[in-house]
Amino acid sequence: MPALAPFRVRSFRFQWPADLATSWAFEMETLILGWYVLVETRSVLMLTVFASLLYIGTLLSPMFGVMGDRIGHRYVLSAMRAVYAALATTLMTLAFTGALNPVQVLAIAAVMGLVRPSDTGMRIALVGETMPAPQLMGAMSIQRTTQDSARIAGALTGAGLVATLGMGPAYSVVASLYAISVLLTFKTGGSRAAPNPGADTAGVSAGLRTASGERETAEAQPQARFPQTAVAAGDASARPSPWRDLKEGLAYVRTTPHLLAVMCLAFLFNLTAFPLFHGLLPYVVKEIYRTDQTGLGYLVASTAFGALLGAIALSARGGAIRPARMMIVSCVAWYAMLLAFAYTQHLASGIAVLMLVGFTQCLCMITMAAMLLRTTDVHFRGRVMGIRMLAVYGNLPGLLIAGPLIARFGYPITATLYCVIGLAFTLLIAVRWRSHLWRLEAPANTR
Repeated sequence: MPALAPFRVRSFRFQWPADLATSWAFEMETLILGWYVLVETRSVLMLTVFASLLYIGTLLSPMFGVMGDRIGHRYVLSAMRAVYAALATTLMTLAFTGALNPVQVLAIAAVMGLVRPSDTGMRIALVGETMPAPQLMGAMSIQRTTQDSARIAGALTGAGLVATLGMGPAYSVVASLYAISVLLTFKTGGSRAAPNPGADTAGVSAGLRTASGERETAEAQPQARFPQTAVAAGDASARPSPWRDLKEGLAYVRTTPHLLAVMCLAFLFNLTAFPLFHGLLPYVVKEIYRTDQTGLGYLVASTAFGALLGAIALSARGGAIRPARMMIVSCVAWYAMLLAFAYTQHLASGIAVLMLVGFTQCLCMITMAAMLLRTTDVHFRGRVMGIRMLAVYGNLPGLLIAGPLIARFGYPITATLYCVIGLAFTLLIAVRWRSHLWRLEAPANTR
């Protein structure tokens, strides 16, 4: 089956279950620890502090990308997941001995938060490193199912385990999932996928290794924009510093039009779209639908289910899609669905609309990730994905601004304002970089 073609690549056969175990552990851990902090402290403020600590390392994502480009994404991702396993084992031990308290949970969450935000970028970079270009769209679609299935089932499993077994046994499951992910991740990797003909390789001298281990050095280019990337992997003394690597990655994004356009779109999504159906969803459930946590669970599951359907659809038909065009079209549809959600008054209609929100959002995110991997030079993939993760910080001003607006004007008007701004800037970006995002012959639209 074409939809399962990525599993022909040995690395992906190990990476997919490793990512699945990690995603399930993430969802279970967030629920278990969040509930523990809320119950023990009886403070919503402490709950928000805990949630914020899980994202404090987003600024470090570009440096994780630098390390991935320097030593290999498999090694970086394996080390990150070893940290998760060690922290989860520590929490499990404290829970079993009865010594666990909220201060310890917040401290461990802070350490976890330094590493965890970079996991998505690193797993995507690893797919790009090992997957042939024609199969990238299908691979990214299948890889996305690990996150969506975790949101549907992982959270429910975590809640059931805590209620049935208690904190210690439930956390032993989390620690076991992390340990499994470490072992599987270390089995990934291998020979790099061939560089993409559509990637912007002007100015990059590549030193690649053949399967026999012999170096093939690309022809020297005296006018290279980024000559430092030509340094052989084994010549550590001639390597620039990690900070210089990071500066080169930033310059690469800034001088590559379609990559710069994608970074602008990613920040826009986090500023205007994600707050409406992630951060503000509890408010909608309580104040508009007048229901409880069960209703919130249904809404979260409906969004994830819609995204899962989108991932399945792309895994089957992704090879026929123009990535940049699909990204723009699905983005417009995403904002349209969010606008419709803003005016739903009943839980049932909200569930139906959020399924469409999840579906369109998935199409947008997968095509964006596949385009980044296809068109980014192999030596910059980790740094580009790390820079992409910085866009998550758009959530912070989006949520902070939305609070006072909702208090003054209500959720429907605030959501309408956010959607109109999002649509306007999406179209502005599409027009500004139309030759790089809309032309059929543009590298960003390579099938």
